Amino acid sequence: MDLKQYITIVEDWPKPGIRFKDITTLMDNGDAYKYATDQIVEYAKEKQIDLVVGPEARGFIIGCPVAYSLGVGFAPVRKEGKLPRETVKVNYGLEYGKDVLTIHKDAIKPGQRVLITDDLLATGGTIDATIKLVEELGGVVAGIAFLIELTYLDGRSKLDGYDILTLMNY
Repeated sequence: MDLKQYITIVEDWPKPGIRFKDITTLMDNGDAYKYATDQIVEYAKEKQIDLVVGPEARGFIIGCPVAYSLGVGFAPVRKEGKLPRETVKVNYGLEYGKDVLTIHKDAIKPGQRVLITDDLLATGGTIDATIKLVEELGGVVAGIAFLIELTYLDGRSKLDGYDILTLMNY
């Protein structure tokens, strides 16, 4: 299935010159969403995943159905102040500033094989921060899966040494 036909390109959003890749038109098509999810599930099965981790919010949209299909848990990575129990955190750089991501301190057991999921690999900052959280808790990043990779932003270079699946490249 050509998943690109289900992605809507929105010109000049959120600012002039940006060609935003809108995944909601993929998600609202049951066949396309299922196909994309199934592709990631097959990848994850080969990696013997124990847990899926995804950063808010679109990492949840990708990761939760994958975790459900695999019969494993899902651990959310959230912005600081959004998780109710004890967390570990990491600061990371954004295009125009800094932010903080957190995960519950007990979300990952040492040695667990983790699949990280998100909708988009752009500059790699969010996923690099998520990797740091997983590894700080003793998890093993067995794979990273995205719907879309913006190859011209070279985010993959921040993820050197990790196994990466992308379903579409722009």
